[in-house]
Amino acid sequence: MQANDWNDFQAFIAVARAGQLARAAAAMGVDATTIGRRLRRLETRTGATLFEQTREGQVLTEAGEAMLAEVEAMDQAASRIAEHAAAGGGIAGTLRISLSEGFGSWIVAPALRDFVEANPRLVVDLVASSGFLSPSKREADLAVTLSRPRAGPVIAGKLSDYSLRLYATRGYLSQKGLPGRPAELAQGHRLVGYIPDLLYAPELRYLAEIETDLTANVRSSSINAQHRMIAAGTGIGVLPCFIGDTDKWLVPVLPDQRITRSFWLVTHKDTHNLARVRAFKEWLTALVARERGRLLPR
Repeated sequence: MQANDWNDFQAFIAVARAGQLARAAAAMGVDATTIGRRLRRLETRTGATLFEQTREGQVLTEAGEAMLAEVEAMDQAASRIAEHAAAGGGIAGTLRISLSEGFGSWIVAPALRDFVEANPRLVVDLVASSGFLSPSKREADLAVTLSRPRAGPVIAGKLSDYSLRLYATRGYLSQKGLPGRPAELAQGHRLVGYIPDLLYAPELRYLAEIETDLTANVRSSSINAQHRMIAAGTGIGVLPCFIGDTDKWLVPVLPDQRITRSFWLVTHKDTHNLARVRAFKEWLTALVARERGRLLPR
């Protein structure tokens, strides 16, 4: 039998984690044809079908599940070897972090320069989007989520609570009037918020927590887009205080109506002790401690 190529195993892991050839190819920086060729080569060498093709993408077969456990152990060993080899020159490799769009854009990204300058051999992937990659599926090394995972081979701890409240521009309020109580939000006001059927976490349901049956009539799946719409005078909407209080054009509306949510730091139990993961956890924890006043303003 021809010697196995580690690139074929990496392609296998990427597809197992991503569930689709195209997503796995994007994660590896190659085209889907290359990923498909590597999988076929691996299946030929092992004599087993590793994936079933479904409408959603690739699903592991029983043989694929058995192989995944073995290949992930190989992957962990390779990561440890790379870290030991690089010990003299600092942390090396790739670190992928999954964050909510607002936290990633407004808290982490502006401060990330310090971390990358301290770790010049490390490639950092900051995935700040509407949705989360899963550490339990090895889609990310770390994730900052809005709730604690209920299952999976992960280690999770609360990173911080944070506050949200309603904001609008002075121009909008001078035109539409300043609501004095939550019920008045439904009386002649435009409300900015999330698209209900595109919510990626139930913790993003804010308006009903302020007043029952409140619904947004200007909606986006992006908190940054919502911020821009509110800042343009489109309407009133809920923003994290670390966004709303930063924008000089915005003022709080019904400031006593404050919502509290939490960020949870999640890592895979098998990789949480890797040097690159530990380093980022320590840096992020220190960053959150410095930014506590923005996350939980008085």
